[in-house]
Order: sequence, then C-alpha cells, then structure tokens
Amino acid sequence: MKKRDFISPLSVTYWTYTGSVGQSKWADYSPDCGGTAQSPVDVETVQTQYDPCLGPLTPLGYSQHGNKPFSLYNNGHTVVVPLPGWMGLGGLPWQFTAVQMHLHWGNGAPEAGGSEHTINGQSSAAELHVVHYNSELYPNMSVAMTQQDGLAVLGVLIETGEEANQAFWNILNYLGRVRHAGQSVSIPAFDVQSLLPSDLGRYYRYNGSLTTPPCFQSVLWTLFTETVKISHTQLMKLETVLYASKEDADRVVMQDNYRTPQPLNDRTILSSFPLESVKMYTAGEITAIVIGALCGCVGLAVIIRFIVKTIRSTSSWDVLPSVRPAPVPRTKEPGKELKQDVALNTTSEPGKKEDPVPSSV
Repeated sequence: MKKRDFISPLSVTYWTYTGSVGQSKWADYSPDCGGTAQSPVDVETVQTQYDPCLGPLTPLGYSQHGNKPFSLYNNGHTVVVPLPGWMGLGGLPWQFTAVQMHLHWGNGAPEAGGSEHTINGQSSAAELHVVHYNSELYPNMSVAMTQQDGLAVLGVLIETGEEANQAFWNILNYLGRVRHAGQSVSIPAFDVQSLLPSDLGRYYRYNGSLTTPPCFQSVLWTLFTETVKISHTQLMKLETVLYASKEDADRVVMQDNYRTPQPLNDRTILSSFPLESVKMYTAGEITAIVIGALCGCVGLAVIIRFIVKTIRSTSSWDVLPSVRPAPVPRTKEPGKELKQDVALNTTSEPGKKEDPVPSSV
C-alpha cells in the first residue's frame, strides 16, 4: 500500500478548523461536509437504542507490532501513525484492515474540551481515532473511503488523571521531532492495543463520516464508553508542542483540531449494552430530579401535618365522661357472692400522643 493511502484524507492541504477556511466553510469546497450523516455527533444516552447483536470488538494483530519501526507524521492538522497491514478488526460484518491512527485535542484552557464526540453534551480532553478500511470489498483506503460501507473507525475518549499513561509516551515522546507540518520520523514499534480501553464490549455504534474534509459519509463508528487517562503533563505536551505551519512559515500552534458535533438528523445511535446498566443524566435532568424530590418531600410533610392535626382534633371529642345508671340494690342469695359491677373503661389516657406516621425516604 502506498503511503498516500495511509494519510489521506488527512494530507497537508489548505483548510483549517477556524477562520476563513474553517469548518463552517468546508462544505463550500467539499460538498459531503454538508451532508446529513456527518461526524462527530453528541451521544444522548437516553436516546440510544440497545442492540443485543453488538458483541465485543476484536483487535487483530494490534499487539504483534514486529521489529519494523513505525513512523510518526505531522500532516498540518494532527499527528498520524500509519499502521501495518497485518493489523485489523474483528467483530464487524466484514474484514477491516488497520490504516492509521491520529489524535484530536483542545488548547489547554481550564475546563476546555478537545474531543470530537461528546456524551450528553460533555466533551473530553482529547480523542484517539484508529482508522480501518473494508479490505474484504475494496482494494485500498483511497477506494474504500468513498464507499458507504468502506471504513470503520474506533473512537477513544481521553481524560486526564494523576498518573502518566505509559502507552501514550510511545507517541508523545517524539512530538518534538515532527513539530512542523510535513515532518515525519521513525519511532519504535509498540503495542497499539495498549492505547485502547480494557473493556471493548461496551460502546456506541452509528453510521457517520470522516471528521475532516472531504467528509465522506463512509464510516461505521464505534465509540467506547470507557475512557482512557493520560496525565496533565502529557496533555499539555500534545497541546503545545506541534505547529500546523511548515518550518519556513509563520508559526501557527496546532490546537483545537476538533470538529464540533454535527446534527444527528434521522440516524439512530446503537449501544452494545442496556441503557439501565449505565444510566447517565444531563445537568438539566439532575436539576429536575432534585427539584421534584424537594417538592415531594414538602408535599409529604404537609400531608403528615394535616393527618396529625386531624387525629389530635378528633381525640378531644372521644374522651367523654362515663354515665351509668345508679346501681340497683341486690339481695344477696345464700351461698352466692354478690357480683361486683365492672365499669368499662371508655376513656383514653389524657395527654397520650398518637405515634407519628412514618414517612418514606
């Protein structure tokens, strides 16, 4: 396979994420970017549909990197690691062969995201994409990416944590050697699967597109629910070392290289797991739940107070004096004891309170 097959459609061309040739203008010269099945998207978890037929994905040869070194390439939009042809992906309708992987990230601002896909409107710090083409039906990436069933991309959301992710140093340690667009360097081969989440059985699936021009709508997307973590130092290295400009041009820092979520339109996002097992709420839903719970507690308190007040009011009328007719003298019969009258106790003890009605939690 020729090198251009590895890096297209992410070659060094004149388009950007912002400005006069930014993503809002992509459809002007790449019509597919204005299509109705574009990526990325926001995954609203409550709108996803469980599909029990979606089983775990199987990376093929990801850990068998061999002795031949990989290469790392700055294409002016991201850093790309071309992958050897023996790597592939199982668990899909066709056989898919690995092509390349690349990253998307933000600008280092606090609370700013950098991922392309979002979950319930929340973005992650960065996102890893592993691109595959349908090698069962098409001869190479260039042909496959123009076909509706041509590509399969794995999306891995990246968050920050306290500890460094050793697997990601295999890429990040060499960014300084490809700082400018068009530069490439050989790097030691490594276990690609070590970059992925441990749970490959829980994911979202939908039909979408490339997230950069030409935006062909040819991608079967798999977005894992489990995130991977890198350290703040690693994220900062990713966000500050690279340039989108060539070495002989004015420096333009490579930041915010992510496309914003696109309309879902009439597409359905499938999940490989029942929604109940990973119930997630949006901020609005959480607010509504809290307000509803508070209103319920207030209403219950009012009802209990009314019941207690009613009981106390009623008990004051139940305590009535006992009225008995005067006893009639009886003649004591021989051999029999006079039976003593026993008065029925019809009064309740004064001052005794009713037990409170227990409230549910």
